Amino acid sequence: MGAELNVRSFTRDDRRQFRRKVQACVSVLDRMLRDDAFIDVQEPPEPQLGMEIEFNLVRDDMAPAMSNLEVLQAIDDSSVFQTELGQFNVEMNVAPGPLTGDATIELEEKLRQSLRRADERMHRQNAQLVMVGMLPTLELDHLGREWITANPRYEALNEQIFAARGEDIELDLDGVPMPGTDIVEQLRADTNSVVPEAACTSLQLHLRVAPKEFAAHWNAAQCLAGVQVALAANSPFLAGKSLWHESRIPLFAQATDTRTLELKNQGVRPRVWFGERWIDSVIDLFQENSRYFPALLPEVSDADPEADLDAGRVPELRELQMHNGTIYRWNRPVYDIADGHPHLRVENRVLPAGPTLLDMMANAAFYYGALRGLVDAEQPLWRRMSFDAAQENLSIGAKYGLDARLYWPGLGWIGADELVLRRLLPLAHEGLEAYGLSSRARDRYLGIIEQRCLNRRTGAAWQREQVARREAAGADRRTALTEMMRDYVHNMAEGRPVHEWSA
Repeated sequence: MGAELNVRSFTRDDRRQFRRKVQACVSVLDRMLRDDAFIDVQEPPEPQLGMEIEFNLVRDDMAPAMSNLEVLQAIDDSSVFQTELGQFNVEMNVAPGPLTGDATIELEEKLRQSLRRADERMHRQNAQLVMVGMLPTLELDHLGREWITANPRYEALNEQIFAARGEDIELDLDGVPMPGTDIVEQLRADTNSVVPEAACTSLQLHLRVAPKEFAAHWNAAQCLAGVQVALAANSPFLAGKSLWHESRIPLFAQATDTRTLELKNQGVRPRVWFGERWIDSVIDLFQENSRYFPALLPEVSDADPEADLDAGRVPELRELQMHNGTIYRWNRPVYDIADGHPHLRVENRVLPAGPTLLDMMANAAFYYGALRGLVDAEQPLWRRMSFDAAQENLSIGAKYGLDARLYWPGLGWIGADELVLRRLLPLAHEGLEAYGLSSRARDRYLGIIEQRCLNRRTGAAWQREQVARREAAGADRRTALTEMMRDYVHNMAEGRPVHEWSA
């Protein structure tokens, strides 16, 4: 969720000072880019795969377990597992690893060991970790303000969003008919907290890139977003309703929306934002963030970024980082410092968690490989594709999963599965090979993507099939969801990728 807060309330003067500091940070960053301040005197580091995985906590009865602090105390590994916004969430931070050789297979095994160790330590808490984009057994009663994790940042974020909005948040989602029906289900509810955001648990992928290469990587990531969610959809249910295949996308946007209806009608930009144009430099994104979005957490530091840079120190740009952390781009620019050196990362935020560790590793490999393939192409894809088409692809892919038909230059409107099989899987193989990933690792992960497309089975498709089958046998929706979740958790623990799960 970002940097910790040191204060709990803000004054009007804080906001004015924070705005000035953000603008100063953007100016300093622009100067650093122009002066090549990001060039490392050492050899350029090898490509690094960075991941954050968000988990839901469930009890034995498959209801959410509101016990993240107790669970984290039992796990006792704060370097890896941390709190998230909701009391039914925890987050796992994965140390960056190379995208070369068999390193991803080794990383997969380390993650498996960490999860096994965590599970052993928390077994007395009547809670277990579940990798799923949205927990199907979450009800609206679980999304109230009382279920925010006790942390000054989360509490302040909730207060500031509602202070900016001035009224309750409206959740308004229409679904996709369940298999065998033509009924469109709807979710309509008001909420007095941002906890519905916590229902959206994700896999976040980081890639460190050189400043001169940032625009190409961000543009390429935007092109891929719709394909990613169609291929990995795993969030079809909330509050007993069948919604989109990847309902995280619209729910997250609504749950953090600071705009009233009138501001939406004026065209004010949302804080969960795809963007509105291709970029030429990373500075374009930070300038937009500074220009369009008022501060939510305006904590002002004593640092003088310009003085730090003049003195030869690496500026922290704390205000820029804090502000950036409250603007939820699906592909977010990140400025950070590691080992005393500044760097830039693209943070890809469109993917859901789960269904298994192996599925998530496959989703990551596909993203990194296809991204590299698009960046290395002789003719940039984004020169042949409108930005609006990329944005529309995200909505269509999230709504229909592998049933989606997406727009792709040179192919027109094409099924998401066919697009992956015909065009993007070969590109991903080439991209991963260019990084130096072994053929063993490429075949392991991209083979899963291929089989998922051939079997047309994502986590969302499997969940929907299972619930529809149980309802056809006479179960009510909530019983069907609970029974489906038991099977989901069992399959997840076994570790076989979702395309191998029984129908």
